[in-house]
Amino acid sequence: MTAAASPRVELTLRGVILGIAITAVFTAANVYLGLKVGLTFASSIPAAVISMALLRAVKSSTIYENNIVQTVASAAGAMASVIFVLPGLVMIGWWTGFPFWINFSICAAGGVLGVMYTIPLRRALVTQSDLPYPEGVAAAEVLKVGSGARDAEAAGEGKAGLAAITLGSVASALFALGTGLKVFAAEVTAFTRIGTTGAATGIGASMSLALVGAGHLMGIAVGIAMATGLAIAWGVAVPVLTHLYPAAGDAADVATKIWSTKVRFIGAGAIGVAAIWTLGKLAAPVTRGLASALAAQAKRKAGNADDLPLVERDMPIGWVALTSLACLVPIAILIIKFVGAGPLAPLVAPLTGVALAYIVIAGFAVAAVCGYMAGLIGSSNSPVSGLAILAVLGAALMTAAIAKPLIGDGDVKPLVAFALLVTGVLLAVAVSANDNLQDLKTGQLVDATPWRQQVALVIGVVAGSAVIPVILNLLNAANGFVGGPEGISHDPLPAPQATLISTIATGVIGGKLDWGLIGVGGVLGAVLVLVDETLRRVTRNRAAGPLALPPLGVGIAIYLPSAVTFPVVLGALAGWIYDRLVSRGPSGEVAKRLGVLAVSGLIVGESLFNVALAGLIVATNKGSPLAIVGDAFEGPATLLAAAAFVLVPLALYLWSSARAKKV
Repeated sequence: MTAAASPRVELTLRGVILGIAITAVFTAANVYLGLKVGLTFASSIPAAVISMALLRAVKSSTIYENNIVQTVASAAGAMASVIFVLPGLVMIGWWTGFPFWINFSICAAGGVLGVMYTIPLRRALVTQSDLPYPEGVAAAEVLKVGSGARDAEAAGEGKAGLAAITLGSVASALFALGTGLKVFAAEVTAFTRIGTTGAATGIGASMSLALVGAGHLMGIAVGIAMATGLAIAWGVAVPVLTHLYPAAGDAADVATKIWSTKVRFIGAGAIGVAAIWTLGKLAAPVTRGLASALAAQAKRKAGNADDLPLVERDMPIGWVALTSLACLVPIAILIIKFVGAGPLAPLVAPLTGVALAYIVIAGFAVAAVCGYMAGLIGSSNSPVSGLAILAVLGAALMTAAIAKPLIGDGDVKPLVAFALLVTGVLLAVAVSANDNLQDLKTGQLVDATPWRQQVALVIGVVAGSAVIPVILNLLNAANGFVGGPEGISHDPLPAPQATLISTIATGVIGGKLDWGLIGVGGVLGAVLVLVDETLRRVTRNRAAGPLALPPLGVGIAIYLPSAVTFPVVLGALAGWIYDRLVSRGPSGEVAKRLGVLAVSGLIVGESLFNVALAGLIVATNKGSPLAIVGDAFEGPATLLAAAAFVLVPLALYLWSSARAKKV
């Protein structure tokens, strides 16, 4: 009997329930991380480890069932990236909180539409592509080792993997506790004036082990790209612009203001051009993927479905079309209610029609680009937020063209809010596709049934969409967001991506966006694309693979705060050194996998601790409920944080290497 015809335990009720339970944890962690630092992490690997540990005692459990669990949890956790837009509606004063059903509808309808788009894209970007999919491949390896066999060696590595992620989580949570106690400094910065020209610059590093873990997972190529972006932003752009626009005051304040009001838009332009280039490269493979999907459907109608290879057994294309149309119904209702309740009500019909067309067409485009970049550099660093910049530019221009005559010189807030709403739906499509193709790559490598995994993706999207507004409301009450009403703690979350997106929407609609800076960024993006393509062509025959300088990674580092990107660069460098050192020994591959799980724990532990801390802030009505020292302890706190910041990852790497030798 062939593998395709063999009965298998795959899409089970217990697997779905376990995936949904894990969902609550990782979605909450990702919401917090995204609001704090503008990055989210792929949760497929830790979800797979937890699934294998919990289902190991069930004799009938299989690698396919564990794959379903990680698919549900990963798809749900990925939806948290919609927080790159939604907090903007609070920042501009349109919302005071996050209405559950509105936010759920944005996430669920957009996310399921993203799943539908990934079905034809799967052929173009997974089965017919040589993209590396680093996180998808890593998750598949974890599943194979932990679930592929029940011998002593596989069981030994499975236990070691669970220990690694647990140890990393505990270490990271304890480090975050030190920050909450004020014993550790939250950030270390150094800014200075340059000569007598008035120029200023500096660098910062958030004492966040989660960012170190994210850097390890992203890899050295992205780390180098982000280091390049740091050098361009803080070594060139900020000094030059602070010299051209001199201002009195503290060096940190002057440099940070120039970066936030000018340099970030250069990064936005670079990201936009790089994303458009990527989309152009996808035209041919996407066309082939659609043709393949239609051919498979024709075979089913002819009664030859059983002859289809397992890899071709997607959800039928007819179901895909009907489900996609069904997703547009709640989106249309949402838009009609949103527009009809405000001053734009006379334009409800044209705004709804144009918005739906924009979501359908641009949604497929951003899904394709995000899927491609997830395959290239991993979903944790795929340009979701960068594409949100393009999406909000289009939405704002569309909104202004239709509705600005009605508003005239009046308040543009309703127009900005509508542009953010449309961008939020588009982003839900993008983040869904961004993660789903990574999961489908994992499924391909473990011989999963595509249509069953696609059903699991829909379940995960809906489950995650139910968690997101709850966590957003909690964090809004506890912290609030920079630029909006403060929360109880008076320590607002920076929400860097939402700040940028709402600023762009306001600038476009208000006619105050500095297109010149975006144009400079566009030119820079074109140069970066040229450098990247040249590097790949010249080094394509390298035994270790071609060299690359992902232009999106450079752009992201330009518009994210240096305090966020610098620890990521350090994490990428540390991971590269660790992998090179352990690869020399006989247990190198095991050590690498344990390293991945340990740094995944760094992300999970810190994120979950801070979500719990937000709950404590709300419950106690205190901004720093755990603080045991005051501001006078700032000097020692900086030294202690810096020391622990280095020693904790080093200890985890040493433990992973030593434990691998015992597996």
